Amino acid sequence: MIIGVPKEIKNNENRVAITPAGVDALVLAGHEVLIERGAGEGSGFVDEDYVAHGAKMLDSAEQVWSSADMILKVKEPQPSEYRYFREGLILFTYLHLAPEPELTQALMEKKVTAIAYETIQLDNGSLPLLTPMSEVAGRMSVQIGAQFLEKPKGGKGVLLGGVPGVLPGEVVIIGGGVVGTNAAKMALGLGANVTLLDINPDRLRQLDDIFHGRLRTLMSNSYNIAQAVKKADLLIGAVLIPGRRAPRLVTEEMVKTMTPGSVIVDVAIDQGGSIETIDRITTHSDPIYVKHGVVHYAVPNIPGAVPRTSTIALTNVTIPYAVQIANKGLEQALRDSRPLAKGVNVIQGHVTYQAVAESLNLPYTPLDDVMGQALAG
Repeated sequence: MIIGVPKEIKNNENRVAITPAGVDALVLAGHEVLIERGAGEGSGFVDEDYVAHGAKMLDSAEQVWSSADMILKVKEPQPSEYRYFREGLILFTYLHLAPEPELTQALMEKKVTAIAYETIQLDNGSLPLLTPMSEVAGRMSVQIGAQFLEKPKGGKGVLLGGVPGVLPGEVVIIGGGVVGTNAAKMALGLGANVTLLDINPDRLRQLDDIFHGRLRTLMSNSYNIAQAVKKADLLIGAVLIPGRRAPRLVTEEMVKTMTPGSVIVDVAIDQGGSIETIDRITTHSDPIYVKHGVVHYAVPNIPGAVPRTSTIALTNVTIPYAVQIANKGLEQALRDSRPLAKGVNVIQGHVTYQAVAESLNLPYTPLDDVMGQALAG
């Protein structure tokens, strides 16, 4: 199989979908790897690193897209890349299609097989290709929040850890999954007072044990969210429903109760956001806006700010699945791996991930039905 890796073009997205180690794994398995020149530079991998392990460097993204059987990316294709779509192409990347009707339509029309990192799911419910980036984003959300709480950055001038004789800052985290847990680790490590809300009481018990009672836990309901948001210096949205648009749990009225200079970091923005006042996506080059006196940070590719760490962590988990697809071919790989099959969001013009279909009001077709049609045809 020919695997192509174009350079990422999303704003300040410096990650790359493959490392030299990933090239090595695919080449040793007998496959060809084509990489756009300069694709790895933002993550500290120069072209020579890839060539040394058997990759072929191409001068343009168009050459990579048109020559490959499977495209590996980090972020969802941007509108300028839709022209490269074609029937039979395998696209393996983060997609987050629930808030992306135009991208979904383009994938359907061109009959691209679109496999989303974020919906590959093990039998225990975990999301192995989302987990490392959720770990990065969760930890970074606190770093980011601490930065924008500084007065010169527009914040209220609160040090999260406080100092002797001065109360620490209040951090409120909505969601107790991978993002929320890692955010709590960082915030507690800085010495902040941390409150975490989740709808699952068993998860709250687990977190209480993990953090030995240092973390304040609350059941997530509108009353508790409103009370917690009102006192937050830093509010972190960490809600995830796989494949589905994030629920809007924090209303505009709640945000209005926050004191001026407070900060919101919504890690769920790539799934539409869980804060009602997050009404626009921001970028690393223009990361914040102020509404009702509150600083809003809504960058959808937070891990792109630490591309070296993020690229290595991401490719550690994505490349083994890419090797499966390349070695076995798409159909056999999907038949052999239920987790990988759950990653298929669009194939042969059909949306095969139910949460995506429901979020976009599109017809849902089970993957088994499509695969059966494909085999019969």
